[in-house]
Amino acid sequence: MKLLKYPLILVWRIWFYILMGLPIIVMLPFLVFFTSSEKYYPQYFVCARIWAKSILYGMGFIPKKITSAKLVKGKSYMFTANHTSIIDIMLMLAVVDHPFVFLGKKELARIPLFGYFYRRTCILVDRGSQKSRLEAFAEAQRRLKQGNSICIFPEGGVPANEKIILAPFKDGAFRLAIDHQIPIVPITFHDNKKRFSYTFFSGSPGKMRVKIHEIIPTRNKTQADKRALKDETFAVILEELRSPSL
Repeated sequence: MKLLKYPLILVWRIWFYILMGLPIIVMLPFLVFFTSSEKYYPQYFVCARIWAKSILYGMGFIPKKITSAKLVKGKSYMFTANHTSIIDIMLMLAVVDHPFVFLGKKELARIPLFGYFYRRTCILVDRGSQKSRLEAFAEAQRRLKQGNSICIFPEGGVPANEKIILAPFKDGAFRLAIDHQIPIVPITFHDNKKRFSYTFFSGSPGKMRVKIHEIIPTRNKTQADKRALKDETFAVILEELRSPSL
């Protein structure tokens, strides 16, 4: 059985990278146009969601979402989720229809074709560089002033140890949320590590459960409240991971 398992997973993993490119090729003229100016970002976001869903369903992943958050059209939010897999990006796009801009790691920009549009639409950060972190923070502030929402994985990357349930959160998302007085929307991904971890010969198609939690307000909060907001968001996601509600 194992002799059959590993070749099948190999083909399935290769198929993932093919799926990353196919929708981009099909939508290429629209993507080039919609990334020519930031004013077309809402239209680009629609294309990005089509791309994400094509990958998820093409891989046999079935999102199952429940939400307690009531998002208001035109309002900015700080979306924060646990981070365990590259598929987190696709699942976030698939389950959140409120346009947002990713703040993500610079390394993903090296992926052929995908990386070109990633660079043009996301806020890139080299987490090993203080200068890059400051530049990314300034860019996030600029995008928030335009009325955009932001998505940050506050663990600061996927933990190398897959046994870690939830790594400690960094401050950036909460500092930005307070500076711009935008609500925080915690999101829990239950199955992404199981379905598609960074361990190459692992994973399987199946259900991907997502819980979008109640909004955590930041109105009238100051930087003195940053630790409390961070701890509250962490606790919400950790509790859901330990005691799933779906």
